[in-house]
Amino acid sequence: MRLLDTNVFLRYLTRDDEEKAQRCFELFQRLKNGDETATTTEAIIAEVVFVLSSRRLYGLSHEDIRARLLPILGIRGLKLRQKRVYFRALDIYVAHPALDFEDALSVATVQVDGVQEIYSYDRDFDRVEGIVRLEP
Repeated sequence: MRLLDTNVFLRYLTRDDEEKAQRCFELFQRLKNGDETATTTEAIIAEVVFVLSSRRLYGLSHEDIRARLLPILGIRGLKLRQKRVYFRALDIYVAHPALDFEDALSVATVQVDGVQEIYSYDRDFDRVEGIVRLEP
């Protein structure tokens, strides 16, 4: 198994280098067909979202980012720990535009693991129903 880095996702999703985008497409096809397996990390997915949402670079909306990432994260050859957390985090990211993706990942983790309280000074968590924010 191999690890997919941020730039592989970005080249494929943005097509800013057509030759690299094509090679990344072919890689994702191999993963989709089960000819190869790969993994990635939570940090890499967060960085992909950060770059795609950056106004200076691509400026994509939360909805557009979710629409682009869901099909990739769902590829059977892409092995992710707690894959459902990523899917849930993307839903939360769209539903709560004030949250950045890292916070959406935190909320998704809390929800999937059945935790109900978060220690944080970040008041954006107060906007998410079912989440109780506590200050230490």
